[in-house]
Amino acid sequence: MMRLSLALFAASTALVSPVLSQDVLDTMTDAVEQVLPRDRPADREASSEPEAAEDAEAEAAEAEADEAAPLPRPRPEAADAPAAEDEAEVDADIEDDAPAEDDDASAAEIEADGAEMEADAELPHEVVPETEVPPERIYQVACPAMLSGQVEGRLLEPISEGACGTQSPLEITAVASGGRMVPLSSPITTNCAMATALPEWVATIDGYAKAMFNSPLAEVVTGTSYMCRARVGGATNFASEHSFANAIDVVGFTLEDGTTISVQDDWLPAAQPEGRMLRLAHGAACSAFSTTLGPEANEEHEDHFHLDLGCHGAACTAQLCE
Repeated sequence: MMRLSLALFAASTALVSPVLSQDVLDTMTDAVEQVLPRDRPADREASSEPEAAEDAEAEAAEAEADEAAPLPRPRPEAADAPAAEDEAEVDADIEDDAPAEDDDASAAEIEADGAEMEADAELPHEVVPETEVPPERIYQVACPAMLSGQVEGRLLEPISEGACGTQSPLEITAVASGGRMVPLSSPITTNCAMATALPEWVATIDGYAKAMFNSPLAEVVTGTSYMCRARVGGATNFASEHSFANAIDVVGFTLEDGTTISVQDDWLPAAQPEGRMLRLAHGAACSAFSTTLGPEANEEHEDHFHLDLGCHGAACTAQLCE
């Protein structure tokens, strides 16, 4: 801007006087050069040298970075696999040769755990009471003959002996006849079906005793009732009906006047009153039970009547009377 002003001033002066204008211009030019700083060649060279040095340093740094940057290793070929295994073995050997500080630490931890477990074992543990298992529920049926008073007795616990037994056994001590109870010489264990059939048969014999001896029954002499055993007197080894509380043995009768009638002693002679009464009792049993065996059936029944409600025939309606 100052040089432009001087140039305008010099131009105006030149128009007035050329010589004067030249002198004035030279003087002013020298004054301006002294006032304004000018770039010297040495200064320009000095200023360019640091820039060059900086560029050289940047290039060297880039080169070093390129050399220091890791390059991905080429994928090993199949032939290099053994070398990798060798390297793994070497690493394993190095680990084995390392100080056993870790092993010592692990051993210390194991010892600490063992001490804790021993301490826990020494502490008293709470005793948990065993849970009581409720008894299994028993399902039984009531017998109408007992409920109606046709027989006296009680319901027993279920009987189970292998293949033998019954779910609702009864212990019978007396049987009704003519509005009174006729006792049994010993209690019998039987089922409800037999208990139901007995009163009618005993009442029939009681009527025979009154008619023939003018003395009613005082007692029925009984033998075997429930017993887990095989059938006797036959060719097979099937279980007897005694095994299911489905049979009883009757040995004889006692009248109120003291007369005793025994199957073993009085079956014969048949013409005697005792013999006739026993045959009437046997015949009545053939109608009341499905099986009736007496002295004429076989030797095993020469001293008693065997009475049961076993199944005979396809429909279990046949009767065996011997």
